[in-house]
Amino acid sequence: MDSEAPHPLGAFLRARRAQLRPEQVGLAIQGRRQVPGLRREEVARLAGISVGHYIRLEQGRELHPTEQTVKALAHALRLDEAAVVELHRLARPVQRRRRPNRVERVGQRVIRLLNDWSSAPAYVLGRSQDVLARNPLAEVLHSRFTFGDNMLHMIFLDPAGREYFRDWDLSARAAVHDLRQLAREAPQEQRVRELIGELSISSADFRRLWAGREPRGAMVQGSRFFHPDVGELHLKSEVFPIASAPGQRLIAQPAEPGFRSAEALAMLSTLAVQH
Repeated sequence: MDSEAPHPLGAFLRARRAQLRPEQVGLAIQGRRQVPGLRREEVARLAGISVGHYIRLEQGRELHPTEQTVKALAHALRLDEAAVVELHRLARPVQRRRRPNRVERVGQRVIRLLNDWSSAPAYVLGRSQDVLARNPLAEVLHSRFTFGDNMLHMIFLDPAGREYFRDWDLSARAAVHDLRQLAREAPQEQRVRELIGELSISSADFRRLWAGREPRGAMVQGSRFFHPDVGELHLKSEVFPIASAPGQRLIAQPAEPGFRSAEALAMLSTLAVQH
């Protein structure tokens, strides 16, 4: 218990996290727990904020969080409608002026390079893993996705994701790892906060991975993909940072040797021509 007299907002947050069990929010119980309910760091991870920020809120050293933070805490603590109203009353969130999202564009030279890559699917990812451009082969390969505008949407929100990403767990963990890095580099970027909030609300799998322990070392990308017209493909994802547009990456996926994936890509190329 903190030595300071509890502020009403801090007391509310402390009481609500004490009422939640880890399994209620998709967290695995590891070892003996010293506190009832959720730990502070678990609430912070679920809300997509730093542990230090959350501690300051509980200790009453930060009294007026932003509207986005209040919404994230309400979701992390699984508050019902009445509790959400009470949280807003106690927090009196600051309405900060929103900065418009930066519009990312792909340069014409990169577009030409993309389209010249005719033997492999290739696409450009933006800072927040938005898919900014595809070559014709990638268009066909991704044609079954409804939410094809963002790689995280494709993995966590799209019904086609589980079938397309044969190594779904590897792809999901790598995508979350990239998003964590971006959140550390640009914690106030609106697009990043919106993406974390959207995925936290809409995907239990994302919540589980986001709240989990961050793996150490390099992340291994999945290499097996599926298209109903050609079956399973084994593709090696090569990542090329675009120097002229910091944060953008060109992803090329040539066929892995020995799996007949080159023949499958050739068949998809005919579909790309027809499109």
